[in-house]
Amino acid sequence: MGSKVTNEKLKPKLISVMKHYSKEQFVKDVISGIIVAIIALPLSIALALASGVNPEQGLYTAIIAGFFVALLGGSRVQIAGPTAAFATIVAGIVATEGMDGLIIATIMAGILLILMGLFHFGALIKYIPNTITTGFTFGIAVTIVIGQIKDFLGLTFTNSPIESIDKIKEVFLCIDTFNYQALIIGLISLAILIFWPKKLQMIPSSLIAVIVCALIVNLSDMKVNTIGDLYTISSSLPTPSIPDVSLSRIQALIPNAFTIAILAAVESLLSCVVSDGMIGSKHRSNMELIAQGTGNIASALFGGIPATGAIARTAANIKNGGRTPIAGIVHSIVVLLILILLMPYASLIPMPTIAAILFIVAYNMSGWRTIAITVKSAPKSDIFVLFVTLVLTVVFDLVVAIGVGLILAALLFMKQMADVSGVKDWVYVDDEDNDPDHIALKKVPKNTKVYEINGPMFFAASDKFMYVLSDKNIDVLCIRMRNVPAIDATGVDTLSKIADICEKNNISVVFSHVNEQPMSIMEKSGFVDRIGKENFCNHIDTALIRAEELSKKTESIKA
Repeated sequence: MGSKVTNEKLKPKLISVMKHYSKEQFVKDVISGIIVAIIALPLSIALALASGVNPEQGLYTAIIAGFFVALLGGSRVQIAGPTAAFATIVAGIVATEGMDGLIIATIMAGILLILMGLFHFGALIKYIPNTITTGFTFGIAVTIVIGQIKDFLGLTFTNSPIESIDKIKEVFLCIDTFNYQALIIGLISLAILIFWPKKLQMIPSSLIAVIVCALIVNLSDMKVNTIGDLYTISSSLPTPSIPDVSLSRIQALIPNAFTIAILAAVESLLSCVVSDGMIGSKHRSNMELIAQGTGNIASALFGGIPATGAIARTAANIKNGGRTPIAGIVHSIVVLLILILLMPYASLIPMPTIAAILFIVAYNMSGWRTIAITVKSAPKSDIFVLFVTLVLTVVFDLVVAIGVGLILAALLFMKQMADVSGVKDWVYVDDEDNDPDHIALKKVPKNTKVYEINGPMFFAASDKFMYVLSDKNIDVLCIRMRNVPAIDATGVDTLSKIADICEKNNISVVFSHVNEQPMSIMEKSGFVDRIGKENFCNHIDTALIRAEELSKKTESIKA
């Protein structure tokens, strides 16, 4: 039975939906796939340029990764392709490691994603704190904006900076090369992108901006750089290529591979969750990770860049009637036809228009409303983690930002758990509450101390639990653990130290209401056998009876 469930979880959605597929839905999927492909065209080109690669490589990514994610994915409606989240990472890898380095890192990331899916890590992605994802997402948006200032203002850089801070410096150093014509085209593009009527959303505003501004620049002979001025445009089909691989290269690229894999997993599964809410479906997270891994490997081998689920394109797919992976496959085929038939015309697209499109992409992905709410309502520790991640993303890179963010979040979480963990001495608790097992309602045997531990027993809070040894002039120590949901190795070690001291002082130890997880850990460590199973009671009443028995036994020995 278990293997059947596992197989179902790792079954592509395409197989499931085809059982009840209809001609009517096929028509809707085809129409939606065509519309999404038109939306993906300018975005794929713009994101490729922001990533420091040739424009056709963005289309390769939409074609190859989009196809495999639709074919194998765990979502009915996911559309995959290049996204803004990867632009800064890819640009950095290409600048320092070359295209070969990017291919190797992306293939490694794809393998990691497949392993994550096979080992059912899909559910674990939710344990990455929202403050970190919000922080680095806004940080990426900032880096995209910084990277596009040059083309929006028509500047000519003396150097080719990689880091965002260096790009800002270069903007100020080269401000004298400002081109007002480029700014005019950029502002026209922004106006079209912002004010394009919602009623005409089936025709994406980005495509209108590209066509209108390309016509203005080429018909008026304005001195504005176009894609063709800076890049060689190719309409050839993607062909497989295998880079030179060495152990030292792999070791050097491991951090980048992990970053790509984690980011692809987080963004893809987030897109799946959003789309589930829109269509009332439920995605298969582990199958989606396998599909994303396969798509990234294939994309890299065919000259593409890292890909992930694109929330905006997925939402557009849903709004236009797409309900099965067929729409995603159609989207890939249409992008392929555009590459073959229309790619040469991409050379006419003005660079300020590309910059304007990326400004809007950055704004939409920034999540500034979420940050505003966090600043108003979240604990200071969460706000601190968010802004540290944001700043490190801009100043350094995503690898450093995610690493430091996770460490900070983990440390602060442990501090919070340690703060709520503690030990309560029942003998001196005299406040009345609604607890039917309150100490005031119980008779504690002579020479017995009862302590209640509250909160998880883990290494960050272990020092608090030694408090139960404050009084050694007793016969029985009763430790109540009904409010201890979990324990780690350090917690068990602390209890062992308490037991050691109790043995030296001839004090018996009785435990009350040990929960499932702590009991399992204590049994595996041999602690239960050491104390004796008969000294582990399921209720405080039973524990007090046992304590009375042990106390009388101790008294008789002393007598």
